[in-house]
Amino acid sequence: MRKIWLPAVLLLAGVSLASCGGGGKTGVEFDPNNNTIGYQWTDVNAPILSKDTDLKFKIISSKNALAMDYNEMKIFKDLKASTNVNVNWENISESAYATQKSLIMSTASRHPDALYHAGFTNKELIQYGTSRNVIIAIDKYLDYMPNFKAILEKRPDIKAALESPDGHIYSLPRVEEMGLKEYPNILFINKEWVGKLIDQNKLSFTLSKDDLKDGLKLKRSQYKEILSYFKSMDMNGDGSTSDEIPLSFVHGNWQGNESDLIASFGIPENADHKTIIDGKVVFTCQDTKWRTAISELSTWVKDGLIETAAFEDGQDTFLAKGKVNAKGFEKLGSFYWWEMETVISESEQENYITLQPLVDDETGKQYVGKSNLLEIEKGECVIFNKCNYKEVLLTYLDRFFDPYISAQINYGPIGIVYSETKDEKGRLVNLPVPSGTTMDELRLKNAPLGMIYLSEEQWENNVVMEPRAVLRLERLQKYVKPYAYENATPFPNISYTLEEINTLARYETNLGDVISAQFMEWMLAGKAISDTEWNDFQAKLTKAGIEQVKKINQDGYNRYLESMGK
Repeated sequence: MRKIWLPAVLLLAGVSLASCGGGGKTGVEFDPNNNTIGYQWTDVNAPILSKDTDLKFKIISSKNALAMDYNEMKIFKDLKASTNVNVNWENISESAYATQKSLIMSTASRHPDALYHAGFTNKELIQYGTSRNVIIAIDKYLDYMPNFKAILEKRPDIKAALESPDGHIYSLPRVEEMGLKEYPNILFINKEWVGKLIDQNKLSFTLSKDDLKDGLKLKRSQYKEILSYFKSMDMNGDGSTSDEIPLSFVHGNWQGNESDLIASFGIPENADHKTIIDGKVVFTCQDTKWRTAISELSTWVKDGLIETAAFEDGQDTFLAKGKVNAKGFEKLGSFYWWEMETVISESEQENYITLQPLVDDETGKQYVGKSNLLEIEKGECVIFNKCNYKEVLLTYLDRFFDPYISAQINYGPIGIVYSETKDEKGRLVNLPVPSGTTMDELRLKNAPLGMIYLSEEQWENNVVMEPRAVLRLERLQKYVKPYAYENATPFPNISYTLEEINTLARYETNLGDVISAQFMEWMLAGKAISDTEWNDFQAKLTKAGIEQVKKINQDGYNRYLESMGK
């Protein structure tokens, strides 16, 4: 059993126990051989301070509009009781945080002890860590962070993602491995509408009502035929043929976008148009299959099978389309989204089924791409160098990586979201959601979110997934994951040098604009892309710096692999 104590000499010298929040360039370090305020680390469940003191840390965090003040959250009150560590949470609204963060970082007197929900980019971590010594290298304090240290030892991929090119770690991460983010799109269709087409013998291919269940497999041409009837017929029976929406999604959104529709042409598309194939960084917009896909899908838009609003409307507008119209009739024939239950009115959900990825008519194969949405996110929390007693604060924050604490940080506390009684495996289990509220509302009110560690192992041994996550994972495992593009790997969270960051800043925005503008122009043109148009586009990509961006990404990826010993 190990104990570490704070020095009496600091008090004798007249040093205040109040944490920094301002003043001094470098915070107070302590001598582990002294015992002034009773810092102790015996195990991950023991109090961090042997008694309540006037030592208080200031942490600034962004906060969702629905969330209560972090100082009033049960999870933080429970942590105070179990650790004896006092934290004063200062909340900033999510909408104002970016501006406030700039002000905080630009003025030393505004520096707190830590920023939570920090949202630090690679560039900011290097600027304020390596270059200016404003935030600390957390890896120097791992002996005070048993949970985090164990994670880094067990998971070289997490260590590689967090390390800056100088070999140091300047932020604490968020890791939530549910296997959901890699596949942000599932395709759904209104089976009642398809059933009407079967009853009326409209379809040119064989399909029975017995086939209309989750996992229905359709060729892309068959799916297109169904959409054409959704467009031309009064499918919902409200007396109008103009309010049916054959297919919709949210263009470029992180979820429910068109990337898997493009992937059905045999290309590992995602919202970034960037992936790794056989260890090489690839931009899909340089592949002729991308050209083929857009040429074909452009005619779908022209014919009204894909609504043009799919490229214009945001997420909130899209979600409203899944609700019944003013006459009480469904409007949405088919759509891509994260989960069907979020989109469709509860009374109508039984009318929709999950489709497998569309079958390519030429090859007979089914494909989905993999998104670059990361389950390992760095920059979530940073500690300022001027903070007094960093060791105490880091031991406190290390508790967040305990699986039972992580679950409460991410979803809500025991007694409100989770039962006081664990299941037979020792796992936290969800309480029923109170009537009159939703799981999202309950979570956002009571959970701060932020830095956590919930790996596949934790979901197996410590925490039961909420029911909707279980349902989505089941759908993915049955109907999506088996068709992931072979040899494709999501682009990991890579650290870049400051020079590389500046080069990427010079090219990436313009490159993204070129790709986005050309995609929209072609998708709405309603015709095939000519050789001249395609060659001109490739020339634009070159001019915009696509090869420079690819090289930097490849170099970073190679370093990432090297850091993991691959």
